[in-house]
Amino acid sequence: MNRRETLCTMALTRLPRLSAVNARMLIEACGSAAAVVEHHDHLTDVLPSAGERLVGTLAHMGEAMGRAEAELDYAEHNGIRCLCIGDADYPDLLRQCPDAPPVLYYLGNADLNRLHVISVVGTRRCTEYGKDLCRHFIADLAGICPDTLVVSGLAYGVDIHAHRAALDCGLPTVGVLAHGLDTIYPSAHRQTAARMAEQGGLLTEYMSHAAVDKGSFVRRNRIVAGLAVATIVVESADKGGALITAELAGEYNREVCAFPGRVFDKYSEGCNRLIARQQARLITSVDDFLAAVGWHNPRTAPSAADARQQELFPVLTDDERTLLAALEDVDSKAVNQIVIDTNLPFQRVSALLFELEMKGLVAVMGGARYRKVRTFG
Repeated sequence: MNRRETLCTMALTRLPRLSAVNARMLIEACGSAAAVVEHHDHLTDVLPSAGERLVGTLAHMGEAMGRAEAELDYAEHNGIRCLCIGDADYPDLLRQCPDAPPVLYYLGNADLNRLHVISVVGTRRCTEYGKDLCRHFIADLAGICPDTLVVSGLAYGVDIHAHRAALDCGLPTVGVLAHGLDTIYPSAHRQTAARMAEQGGLLTEYMSHAAVDKGSFVRRNRIVAGLAVATIVVESADKGGALITAELAGEYNREVCAFPGRVFDKYSEGCNRLIARQQARLITSVDDFLAAVGWHNPRTAPSAADARQQELFPVLTDDERTLLAALEDVDSKAVNQIVIDTNLPFQRVSALLFELEMKGLVAVMGGARYRKVRTFG
């Protein structure tokens, strides 16, 4: 995306009373953020349906553009990438969410569009049980899926233990912040954040010098949920941000998993309730998780003889045929485009791609793209 479009998109996020949802709708209606800025003082010429409130909001465009210019200079000076919702590097999974931020500010080197992305969330007052779960689960996952990206919120408790476990196991990990990249909150996590910038990244929708308030932490939960194929709740009381994140993940049609705890443990109440209400899959191990999301697990994979038998005599389901049809007449296609073309959930597409790869019918390319290998049936 060119610098002008980036600048204009950033400016829209500075307008008072313009939500992320409405900013995105406005960009799509006008064709670009630059078009919105260009016509801000006569918006009804390009958008006749614009109401007085929206027109009044755009009256602040001059001030917003000035703030955006200062922020873009700051980002360029400090190696921060400004990812607009139309950019190729913008997280595809998050883009599918209706309330995705129009702009993300990113300091890091992890690929946000890799196939295996999980969010790990939980209480800020995690017990030794929760700490052990983070360490053992992530270490085991790293051995099986070493390309997994671990996302959390850099908060006290489960968040920071998930980040540190990922770093120790060599997995990239991204922290979603509720403020700008000019600061780290809590400050006790600065050292870990510095490591993450080298082995993962720090991500936020907020410009520098943004005020830190309770609402910001609640809003960032949607990014934590939207970035991932699945959200894993390690420990949670009966209320808290982890349950909000789990609820959002469910609304985004993502997998939600939770570790159970003893019925009298305060910080397992939320997990147990999610499981009891069938709002989360009960997991006790990496094997359970991989089965839930449909990722390849060599420990439970069929034998070589079974694999050869499947390759010689593949039997296709209706969903597999639908997916193969989406790959017809193209060199390759990104996973997010396959999701759109087939109208199947992301986790279902991920599982189908693996099955078809095992049957020798599709091949994985670079950048999480797939191509059809041969026609069957």
